[in-house]
This record gives sequence, C-alpha cells and structure tokens, in this order.
Amino acid sequence: MSEQQPYVKQTIENQVGYIEFFHPAHNSLPGDVLAKLAETITEAGKNDAIKVIVLKSGGDRTFCAGASFNELININDEATGKVFFSGFANVINAMRKCPKFIIGRVQGKTVGGGVGLASATDYCMATKFAAVKLSELNIGIGPFVVGPAVQRKLGLSGMSQIAMDANTFYSAEWALNKGLFTQVFESTEALDEAVEIFSEKLCNYNPEAMAEMKKMFWKGTEDWDQLLAERAAISGTLVLSEFTKETLKRFK
Repeated sequence: MSEQQPYVKQTIENQVGYIEFFHPAHNSLPGDVLAKLAETITEAGKNDAIKVIVLKSGGDRTFCAGASFNELININDEATGKVFFSGFANVINAMRKCPKFIIGRVQGKTVGGGVGLASATDYCMATKFAAVKLSELNIGIGPFVVGPAVQRKLGLSGMSQIAMDANTFYSAEWALNKGLFTQVFESTEALDEAVEIFSEKLCNYNPEAMAEMKKMFWKGTEDWDQLLAERAAISGTLVLSEFTKETLKRFK
C-alpha cells in the first residue's frame, strides 16, 4: 500500500480494533474516504473479535485537516453540496451508534471536520501538538454538521468561541481544559503507549456493560440522523453563495 494513496484500514490487536485513515493532503477527507470510514466503523461495531475501537490517522503531524478542499471547490448545486457535507455526518452518526467505546488518538493539529471526529469519540487522547481550529467561517460557511458533536464536548461557550475565532488554533491544553481531550502527552510515542494500555484494559470489562454505558453517554442525540442531514443541507446551500465562491477562488 503506497504511503501517498488515501486509505482506510483496520487492524485488530488484543481485541482492540485500530481504524486508521490517511490522505496525503494533511489527512483531509474526500467523500469516498469518509464513506469507507463510516462503513468500517459500523462493521467494527458488529465484529465480535473487537471489544474496543481506536480511531487514528496516518502520518506524524496532522490528525485531520477536515473536508477535502478539492471537492469543496467543485460543488455547483445544492444536492451535491448536501451529499458532500453529509460525509462527516455519516461518520459521526456511525460513531454515535457504534455499541463499542471509540478511543480517539490525536497526534497533531485538527481542523474543521477533524474536530468533529475527535469530538465524536468516547474518550480522546492527544499530544501537546494537537491544536484545534474550526475554520469554516473563513470560507463563508460554518461548522453546522460537526457543531452538535463539538458542542456536546466543549459546551456552547467553547464551541462558539472557536467557531467565531475561525483563524486561530486553540492549544491542546485548551481542549483538555474544555473536556475534548482527556489526557495530553509530550510525544506521539507516549500517546500510543497510553492508548494501547487504556484500550486493552477496557477489553477486560463486560461488553454488555460498556454497550449500555455508551447508550447512556449518547442519550439525547437520537435525532442526529435528521439533524445532521438538515445541517448538511444548510452548508450545501451556503457553499454556493457568492461570498463563498469568491473566497474559494482566492484560496484556489
């Protein structure tokens, strides 16, 4: 498998299912990779050989740069826009519905939709390099699809802060204090060791108890299939606005 080809892959070690995604453009996620990621998470939830899931990305520096910019600039109608923004909605909903705990392993910066993925994990561990940014307002849209997941972790105050201050990276320490991250480590090596120890420890617990706890943690989100679809439609409309089209041309 070429290091420069996008992929989603799963490995199982000591009953922990490691789901890894990669894209050469700073782990940005086009629609096909998002669809594969949602499918892989759903299937892992049904796999009896897996008791706990770890979500991670390839590469050393960036956890996830958010939605694929190349796909974003080619949206020309509302239907295509809604499908595009539904990609992250489908992954977040797959994570929400998965009966197994999902541990996030965030090794570096995460932007936009990537913050949504980190927020949708059940327990997220990171390095000190894992600054977060919600950059959507920069291009004339907003973090509508990932907003519910981010708000669930950061609270409305924290979410609105980084959503409005769309040019600023907020430190891993800030994300730790707000509750997005549970622990922050000095290096990727220390992070990986801690993720492995914690995940394998969870595998010793009653799967039925963990599944019931997961339901409890996500109580009140039962409407997210509809809510996130509605949010995707809002983004799909805004991306066609004159403001956003002009902004995207400058980025291009």
